[in-house]
Amino acid sequence: MLAPSFRKARVRIMGAIPTAAVITCIVAIARIARATTCAHQGVTIFKRGAEKSNGNGLTHLKQEAQKLFNPFYSPPSIDDNDGDYEFAKYKPSFPAVKWAPLEEQKVTERGVFADPEKKALLSATTKVQHLTPAIGTELSGIDLRQLTPQQKDELALLVAERGVVFVRDQDISIRELLEFHRYYGPLHKHATTGVPREPGLEEVHVVYNDASRRPDPSAFSKIELWHSDVSYEIQPPSTTSLKVIAGPAYGGDTLWSSGYALYSSFSPQFQKYLETLYAVHSAVAQADGARVAGHTVRREPVETIHPVVRVHPATGWKSVYVNPGFVRRIVGVPKAESDALLNLLFHQLSENPDFQVRFHWEPNSIAIWDNRVTTHSATFDFFPHTRHALRATPHGERPISVEEYEREGKVAKDRQLEIWKQAGISLPDTANLGKNAPRGYND
Repeated sequence: MLAPSFRKARVRIMGAIPTAAVITCIVAIARIARATTCAHQGVTIFKRGAEKSNGNGLTHLKQEAQKLFNPFYSPPSIDDNDGDYEFAKYKPSFPAVKWAPLEEQKVTERGVFADPEKKALLSATTKVQHLTPAIGTELSGIDLRQLTPQQKDELALLVAERGVVFVRDQDISIRELLEFHRYYGPLHKHATTGVPREPGLEEVHVVYNDASRRPDPSAFSKIELWHSDVSYEIQPPSTTSLKVIAGPAYGGDTLWSSGYALYSSFSPQFQKYLETLYAVHSAVAQADGARVAGHTVRREPVETIHPVVRVHPATGWKSVYVNPGFVRRIVGVPKAESDALLNLLFHQLSENPDFQVRFHWEPNSIAIWDNRVTTHSATFDFFPHTRHALRATPHGERPISVEEYEREGKVAKDRQLEIWKQAGISLPDTANLGKNAPRGYND
């Protein structure tokens, strides 16, 4: 345990927050940035000046203790020289502008208009490859620029069902990709992270790492990097995409984890309990990190309450909606209980391989995922190579709880049970769950 002189953290005391609806509040900026944001971005360490000390060993410890680091957010202050880099105009910039707080906007869920069999979309492909039972599908032979509205609706439903869909060899420009995603909803503008240098692209989120930023494994835990993009917004993202325009020959993969599968993995009793809970999603640490780096916070940070289990409007399936990057606590329960619940959920989503898919990027690869039912994280194993990608992020609906969804006479469902029903597989006897069950399997 560090000596008291090392414990610099100040406690920010907030008023009680009701558990009912989603509530957004502008919060005071914390003095210390334990900042987190897009795991694609990498990790940067910010250093404070060391305090004076009589002993070299103690001075070193103080220097280590006073490093101010962002385990999940790394606004760059420098990068490699542009030289003849083809995509220099898409490198991150940090404009000193101010935006008004977000207000709730009307969105239309396109997946509800899709043909459940997705004939228009799938007939245009040359190959459909499901990558795991729980999550991930790769489509070959389609060009996103050529999709009709009907095919776009079917793509939205496919992404909602499979969590993430991958397409390669896409020549679509970033401006075309923005227009593609406007079909799914109004586009999000990030309050702190980099936007391209090229004017008029404020709705693009830039992912950029090169040899000037070495990840330091002493500065972060891998579990902290798992997140759902900007989940603290009142209307977090829906059908989101990332296009890699430059990357290493190997390394720099991204993993996605299914919130549907996480929900399905629990006992019916625990599922029902989770459905009653709400969690606080916070942008505060992310804003702190931007200020520490000397960047303008373009929109003041918010903290928003969302249900721990949300229902996807197109599938009707239940998904656990928490993530280590932005969720700070469960509302209305003792802290010890909140900590235990979040620890379980965070470790399961980040460590259980049955819930996950891993994708290796190539130039012009695009991943399209549903931020409402997945979390994701990148691997940072490619230093000193450059990894550069651009994200388009439409707003979705305000997260819908199971109670709210079923208030209208609909029934929210467990994805895994629905799949078994459709396949004619008998459902598990939950009353005897775990009794006389074989332990594991042979492999």
